Amino acid sequence: MNTLQVDLGTRSYPIYIGQNLLRQSNLIAPHIQSKQVLIVTNETVAPLYLNKVINTLDDFEIKTVILPDGEQYKNLIVLNQIFDTLLRQHFNRQTTLIALGGGVVGDMTGFAAACYQRGVDFIQIPTTLLAQVDSSVGGKTGVNHSLGKNMIGAFYQPKSVLIDTETLKTLDNRQFSAGLAEVIKYGLINDLEFFEWLETNMTILLKQDSQALSFAIARSCQNKADIVAEDEKESGKRALLNLGHTFGHAIETGAGYGKYLHGEAIAIGIKLAAQFSALLGWLDDSTVSRIINLLAKADLPTEIPKELTGSQMLELMQVDKKVIDGKIRLVLMQDLGKSVVTDQFDIQELTVFLQEFGE
Repeated sequence: MNTLQVDLGTRSYPIYIGQNLLRQSNLIAPHIQSKQVLIVTNETVAPLYLNKVINTLDDFEIKTVILPDGEQYKNLIVLNQIFDTLLRQHFNRQTTLIALGGGVVGDMTGFAAACYQRGVDFIQIPTTLLAQVDSSVGGKTGVNHSLGKNMIGAFYQPKSVLIDTETLKTLDNRQFSAGLAEVIKYGLINDLEFFEWLETNMTILLKQDSQALSFAIARSCQNKADIVAEDEKESGKRALLNLGHTFGHAIETGAGYGKYLHGEAIAIGIKLAAQFSALLGWLDDSTVSRIINLLAKADLPTEIPKELTGSQMLELMQVDKKVIDGKIRLVLMQDLGKSVVTDQFDIQELTVFLQEFGE
């Protein structure tokens, strides 16, 4: 087992990474302060792992909420299922919520924990690669709105993150590849050595070689933990973690939540960020090709949806958390392993660029 730490002073917490951790109560129970526990999961994950976690925590009074599975259900209406259970079961301020599932479950459970009685504890047990390397770490919680992704939420840190790599064995190939988009992102923003490792090891990573997989998860989590410790609420450096996300979120919203997996949309967004960086003269063509080739090697899509026009993309990108005073800010690349958050580009250049790729 590998244990990392997210250093946030009194709100610091561990990330446990290893095999068969769901059965180890000593990694979960110490982070629960009372007998009341609500496990939130979804229809796909519940038959696979819910009983395993319940049996591990047999000393606690456990209730469950099983949500429908899919990005299209990450909204305020479905979120109320969690609040309904908490209130009907008379859960108090010492209760602990456990998010058992992928990024949607984690985001919604964390947001519910942040809101219920103005804040109760929660634990992340991510079961998808994307959630393990990204969304479960760092305390971003929330839901989607029809006009914008993740625009309603809160920064709220978990008490711990438990990453059992065995859960990835039940993940289909498409979901696994979607998680690799976020893994690749870390190499691009500030870890050239990791990017080069991914170029060499992507084939065995796709085969879920245990050693390669553990390394990639730990390296990704460490990259994110370091950035979150430096900038918890995204006032500066943390925005780099959004490489490809302004483009990607526009694709997810415009195409309809659920058509593209989050990681698939981010892969397309990373490609667009690389190409726009090249248009600004920051990347050469060979570097852009390396980025696109690695995305393709990870079995990720890179083509913008035909149904989205450039003008639609631009409108959707203006509903983004990084927009300040009406100016779109993008995470762009100056080199491999060197990204920046910037609004130093001509909006007309961006408009023409999007029209070229979206119409």
